[in-house]
Amino acid sequence: MSCFDCSAFFSYVLQDKHIGGNMNTPEIKTISVGAVQIGGSRPLVLIAGPCVVENREMILNTARTIFSIAERQRIPFIFKSSYKKANRASWNSFTTIGEEKALRILEEVKREYKIPILTDIHSPAEASAASEVADVIQIPAFLCRQTDLLEAAGRTGKTVNIKKGQFVAPDDMHFAAEKIAATGNSKILLTERGTMFGYHNLVVDMRSLSIMRKTGYPVVLDATHSVQLPGGAKNQSGGQPEFIFPIARAGVAAGCDALFIETHPDPPHAMSDPASQLNLGLLEELIKQVKAIDDLVRNKK
Repeated sequence: MSCFDCSAFFSYVLQDKHIGGNMNTPEIKTISVGAVQIGGSRPLVLIAGPCVVENREMILNTARTIFSIAERQRIPFIFKSSYKKANRASWNSFTTIGEEKALRILEEVKREYKIPILTDIHSPAEASAASEVADVIQIPAFLCRQTDLLEAAGRTGKTVNIKKGQFVAPDDMHFAAEKIAATGNSKILLTERGTMFGYHNLVVDMRSLSIMRKTGYPVVLDATHSVQLPGGAKNQSGGQPEFIFPIARAGVAAGCDALFIETHPDPPHAMSDPASQLNLGLLEELIKQVKAIDDLVRNKK
């Protein structure tokens, strides 16, 4: 734990109770997702789960494990899994076990553990069905500028998590947020998930968290998609999961309001993003580390 004793460093970086010193950052909204509150001066929130619903047993077992970790580590928790994956590298990549079947499995997780659910949508037609189960509707990064999709998500009245496109500057994300807000829905999260850095590579610019926070909406760091190598494994994306821990620690030090982690009990055999999901057995150690940093950021210690 000696790496967290850098008080001189943190006294320089953490010049106010959030981040960034005199950056004229507006007061950050607090977004309520069920009993979970994100933003404002609230502690770090964990958004975690497998990339996609593969089968009932794996999803329920993984949800149970993360739920137990979250309880032990006293971190608010939202379960994440996609009922459908439409943004795939290859035409024969896995997409879904069946949209209705996958949604019913997520509904069972929500009922069993009384936790909020996050899932993606890819077209306006999906918004209504997904919102019957999900507490957070997620807009995939590739689709973050699709006006009709953003408006459909906003009209559900659910919290909307917009992932910043790999091609979008962080200071342009306010345009996407405004499309949601125009529907009368101000329950918005903005997520950093890496920016294209040449072919088959992403880089995470931690300044983006401060920049997107200027919108007044809570910001999320996706520490697993950030280590992807898009299209870098022939017919699917590669990844560098060894960098999940340092990217997560850096993002929490930079003041993100929630940490997004895709985690799987057996990543090499995952049906989506096998090269970038965190092994479930490592999740609790990661949470211990980022919570220690979050306590410093929010002046709890």
